Amino acid sequence: MKTEGSKKLGKGSRKCTRCGTHIAVMQRYGLMLCRKCFREVARKMGFKKYM
Repeated sequence: MKTEGSKKLGKGSRKCTRCGTHIAVMQRYGLMLCRKCFREVARKMGFKKYM
């Protein structure tokens, strides 16, 4: 039987490096941040919003 911490594949295996949640982790460019954390630090990292 699987234990709680044994997830190795899939969406549940990735965590946000900043807050530790599993929800909507952005892997692009090696960020590994959830959407909420990314919105908080995007400007400091050099990302700009174009519309």
